[in-house]
Order: sequence, then C-alpha cells, then structure tokens
Amino acid sequence: MSGVKQRERAASIPGETGGWKLEDAKARFSEVVKLAEQGVPQRVSVRGRDAVVILSAAAYARLVPAASGSLAALFSEGPFTRLDDFDAQIDRERALDRAPIEFER
Repeated sequence: MSGVKQRERAASIPGETGGWKLEDAKARFSEVVKLAEQGVPQRVSVRGRDAVVILSAAAYARLVPAASGSLAALFSEGPFTRLDDFDAQIDRERALDRAPIEFER
C-alpha cells in the first residue's frame, strides 16, 4: 500500500489520528479507552471544536502533581490568604495620601 493510501486510511479511522466526533466516541467508547490506555491521547470534538482529551491514567498522573495534604492546607497556602490584610493596607495607603485635616477654632 502506498504512503498516501496509508495516510488516507489512517485519517478515516478516528482513533488512529486521535480525533473523534462526540457521537463516534460515544458509540465506540471501548475503543477510545483502549487507544488512550496504549498511550495515544484521544481528542473528542463537539460541533467541530475540540472539547476534551482522554488520556491514560499514567499520562494524567505525569501531568498532574500528586496532591499532598488536606484541602484546608491547600486553601491556607493559596494566594487568597494575603487578602486578609488587603483592606487594612488600602486604608493605610489612603491615609498617607491625604493632608491632615485642620479644624477652625
């Protein structure tokens, strides 16, 4: 089989190119999963636009760092912990910008 015909055949089989229409992926979900397990990420499109990518569990584990600690620890270390003093800092900055108020006697 010539190289052109092999590429055309591969393009006609969604899993070999890693791209599926949603309805095809639903109908052949076992095949989608099997190909993803073999290390070929499977893209699923909805209305012609990529919607999701199905990966093997091993590929996903490589991409996502292992979670450590609790959810409470995650929130306590996050960027929003600095917001507690945000209002106080704004008030201090505003106070420095204003001239002192002088009252008549």
